[in-house]
Amino acid sequence: MEALWHRNATVYQVDPSLFKDGDGDGCGDFAGLRSRLDHLRLLGADCLWLMPFYRSPFRDGGYDIVDHLDVDPRFGDITDFIAMMERAEELGIRVLIELVAHHTSDQHPWFQEARSSRDSRFRDYYVWSDEPVETEVESAFPGVEDGVWTWDEQAQQYYRHVFYSHQPDLNIANPRVREEILRIMGFWLRLGVCGFRIDAASHMMRSASTADPRDGGLWWLEEMHDYVRQRSPTAILMGEADVAVHEYSEYFEGGHRLTWMLDFWLNNHTFLALAREQAQPLIDAIDKRSSAPGYCSHLQWLRNHDQLDLDQLKPDEREDVFAAFAPDPGMRAYKTGIRRRLAPMLGGDARRIAMAHSLLFSLPGVPVVRYGEEIGMGEDLSRPERLAVRTPMQWSRRCNGGFSGAAPDALVVAPVDDPQYAYPRVNVEAQQGVPGSVLTDTQQFVRTRQGMRELIGEARVVGVDAPSVFGVRYDEGETGSVAVLFTNLSDRPVSFELDAPDLDPLVDVLSDRPYPEVAGTPLRIELDGYGYRWLRHEELTLPPGHHGRAPQR
Repeated sequence: MEALWHRNATVYQVDPSLFKDGDGDGCGDFAGLRSRLDHLRLLGADCLWLMPFYRSPFRDGGYDIVDHLDVDPRFGDITDFIAMMERAEELGIRVLIELVAHHTSDQHPWFQEARSSRDSRFRDYYVWSDEPVETEVESAFPGVEDGVWTWDEQAQQYYRHVFYSHQPDLNIANPRVREEILRIMGFWLRLGVCGFRIDAASHMMRSASTADPRDGGLWWLEEMHDYVRQRSPTAILMGEADVAVHEYSEYFEGGHRLTWMLDFWLNNHTFLALAREQAQPLIDAIDKRSSAPGYCSHLQWLRNHDQLDLDQLKPDEREDVFAAFAPDPGMRAYKTGIRRRLAPMLGGDARRIAMAHSLLFSLPGVPVVRYGEEIGMGEDLSRPERLAVRTPMQWSRRCNGGFSGAAPDALVVAPVDDPQYAYPRVNVEAQQGVPGSVLTDTQQFVRTRQGMRELIGEARVVGVDAPSVFGVRYDEGETGSVAVLFTNLSDRPVSFELDAPDLDPLVDVLSDRPYPEVAGTPLRIELDGYGYRWLRHEELTLPPGHHGRAPQR
């Protein structure tokens, strides 16, 4: 059904400044993105998550906005955005955009007006104080920002900022600010976007609670949901809320608030499982997390545009992940994060990368693939903080990796130059259609997942007598179809028994190599090191004209 498109979507995350340069000025833009949307269809992705493209000084990758209702000139103009949207619609790709409304740039007209006078109607658009008072709000960037209060000489007050000091917090408790946010949402909905990723959602709700403490401020999320659905019944809200796992259900509220929620809890424990090469951290994490209600979903990913923030783990667990994937302190950020891409974290091992993607696409929820992860791109650790993982897409062996025809010194960001991950070796053209390449493997995961209706059904962890194997069973209630997916997190081959007589026989749908038929009582399953097998229960069919019960095995 059209209204339930989000149940079995695959999301592809793009930074438009780093994806494809269409006009040769060295910066990615909407013309370039439009020309490469076919890559998403070849991959099988059907939802484009677009990072900020609004007018901005770009001191924080576009999350420092000066005009929420206009396209930054580096990407073109509003007509270029519309042309991109039209091409996406032709290809069956929905476009979800960022709603960055917790803060603005300090260059935003609202803030400039607010700091000009205490009598300005925009003064209360932001959070001010005569002194840097104690607050439960903490800086998102410990070690980079000294705190959350900065003195403004013109305003003669301190203003609060959870993020960088050039990003003052909006006062969500002010009804005028909330009206402005709804107006922004309405504008982009009219242009056809399928929804919004709400940046810093938990911080926004905390700010809203100062006006009305009801539900910890989550009433505001409910108002946003209702506003969106009234204007576009199929549109959704995705929330970035790095909160305790027991709070997830409150953000969903049965689908009356968020439709998708980024699952930081499971993301952290996925990397703990990968680091220890044991499934138990994942099993325990899923057991402690309630299922998404109704037609809602958790969003699962391996890497995104930020640091891999491990603050949901215990200190000893975090150290295990650091030791495995960021042994050098220069690979870390903000005390609890890792600023690396997936491929180098896994040693560039194509088998291990495929295993990690098998795990991603088998987890309960909607998978997200960030641009470049489907070809195993690397990072540039010479760049500061999170910028290490923000480098241009690598399309080919040609100059600048096919990202731009500009002179190399004119690029908005230089491509990765590590020989193992540089564009002469790692690029889309070199991997397209090549068996065993990261791109081909990822395409198989995306397409197979979308073709398995079972994966939108009820999910249950399958316990087996192999500690390195993560297994999950999906039961699709409407048809009674069942699938079981297994991934071996270690490099050692395993063989284990599955005591599930109701699943006999099982047939392979996707695997890292051909395996012997699953047989025996109980069923015996083999997996290579870093191997995976996605299996479906093969129901016995009746011969033509037979209307009785199928024969029993």
